[in-house]
Amino acid sequence: MKLLHLDSAITGDNSISRKLSASIVAHLTAANPGLTITYRDLAAAPIDHLTLSMMPTPGASTATLDEFLDTDIVVIGAPMYNFTVPTQLKAWIDRILVAGKTFRYGEAGPTGLAGDKRVIIAVTRGGLYGADTPAAGAEHLETYLSTVFGFIGVVPEFIIAEGMLLGPVQLEAAIAHAHQKVSEIFV
Repeated sequence: MKLLHLDSAITGDNSISRKLSASIVAHLTAANPGLTITYRDLAAAPIDHLTLSMMPTPGASTATLDEFLDTDIVVIGAPMYNFTVPTQLKAWIDRILVAGKTFRYGEAGPTGLAGDKRVIIAVTRGGLYGADTPAAGAEHLETYLSTVFGFIGVVPEFIIAEGMLLGPVQLEAAIAHAHQKVSEIFV
C-alpha cells in the first residue's frame, strides 16, 4: 500500500498543518506497518504554476499525476492562506485534475475516476470559519478541496484546527482537538 504525504505550509517547522499531517501519517504507519511513504514538501520544492505550454498532452511528462494515480492514500497539510489553499497546493491540484485520467465528461456530466483513493486533509485556520460561525462565508479552503476531490470521485476526510491566532488558550485547544480527531479517525 502506498501513501503520498504532501505539505504546503510556508512556515516550516512552525506549521501546525505540518505537525497534524505528520501525526496522521504516523497513525496510518502504525496501523499499516508495510506502508510505503512518499513525502513532498510543496513549499520547499514547488511545482511550477500551470501554463498553456504545460497542459498535459500525449507524450508529455505527467510525473505528479502518475504519482497521485499510483497512490492509495494521500495525506495533505493545508493551511488557510487568504481564505483559500496555498498557491503551492493549487499548483499540485492543477496537475492531478486531468480529463480522461482523474475525471471524464459524459452525457450526464462529469464522472470522477479516482474514487479508489483515501484523502485525509489537515486543515489549519487562524480564525473561526466553521459552518456555525459568522465568517463561514469566507471559508474557501475546505469547500474548495471538497469540490476538487469530489469532482474526481473522492470524498476527503478533514482534520481541522481553527482559531489558532485568537490567543494561546484557543491555540492549545485547537491543536488538542485536532489531535483527538486524528486518533478517532483510525479507530
